[in-house]
Amino acid sequence: MKKMNYQEIGNYTKVTEFILVGLSRHPTSQSVVFWTLMFLYIVTLAGNSLIIFLVGGNSQLHTPMYFFLGNLSLLDLLFSTSVVPLIMVNSLYNFSTISYSSCFTQLAFRAFLALAECFLLAIMAYDRFVAISNPLRYNLVMSSRVCIFMALLAWMAALLLTVLPILIFPISFCGQNVVNHFSCEVQAIFKLLCSNTISLQIMMIACAVISMPVPLMFILFSYLCILKAVLRIHPTKARLKAFSTCASHLIVVTIYFGTLIYIYMRPQSKISHNGDKIVSIFYAAVTPMLNPLIYTLRNKDVKAVLRRVNCGVKS
Repeated sequence: MKKMNYQEIGNYTKVTEFILVGLSRHPTSQSVVFWTLMFLYIVTLAGNSLIIFLVGGNSQLHTPMYFFLGNLSLLDLLFSTSVVPLIMVNSLYNFSTISYSSCFTQLAFRAFLALAECFLLAIMAYDRFVAISNPLRYNLVMSSRVCIFMALLAWMAALLLTVLPILIFPISFCGQNVVNHFSCEVQAIFKLLCSNTISLQIMMIACAVISMPVPLMFILFSYLCILKAVLRIHPTKARLKAFSTCASHLIVVTIYFGTLIYIYMRPQSKISHNGDKIVSIFYAAVTPMLNPLIYTLRNKDVKAVLRRVNCGVKS
């Protein structure tokens, strides 16, 4: 194992870098993980870039629903890029290191993107509620100005909730810098804290409640209202068509919030387990890949535009 890098300041030891364990204890799995992540990352890049290209370049998709879908694809693209390449590199090395500043930059950037996606999924649920419950006033209620404002609100709220705990509660480590993970995952890093974390934990719990349970409860309430509105539609075919427009969003919400709840809402211990790494890889690599596949495979408008673009390329 590499020698731990510390800097003595006063009566305590300041951590200047972290050692990432990754798969150092399972060398036979390193190449398998690398090539698996390579495949997932390429599919993620292709799928999300395609969604952004189609939404931005086709007037047929210049609607509130696809505007938010483009934002979701951008978030997934940035999130996967901020995590997966580093995990791929670290999976090939034994006990790779990352500097303190780089680690916390990555951690903060990942938290910002994850929080923004929570808020964006809640906004997308509201968009579906307006579209189904009040279709005649949909374009008026969800005007382009309102959509841009709501998207900016999601991004800015996520930025505030990310920066606030860092600025208010500085943290310190007791000399332990071995992280049993592929990257600077917040749960693994915070197991090494030695400073008084009560105030920080309270702040993080408050931020977690605002960023996860509140958007999730808003989404559930929106879908209860959607269900109530759909049940008022008498032709069964029209009722199924109305609710089918929400199916892709429901699948994405279930996968995304289900993974978040498992990672962050279950009881934590001071010991990191290999199962945490697997779930983290699923969250970082698989979920961003699934979102564009779910929307393109289930969405007639996106498939129609994709066929038209494909025919144009061939001609």
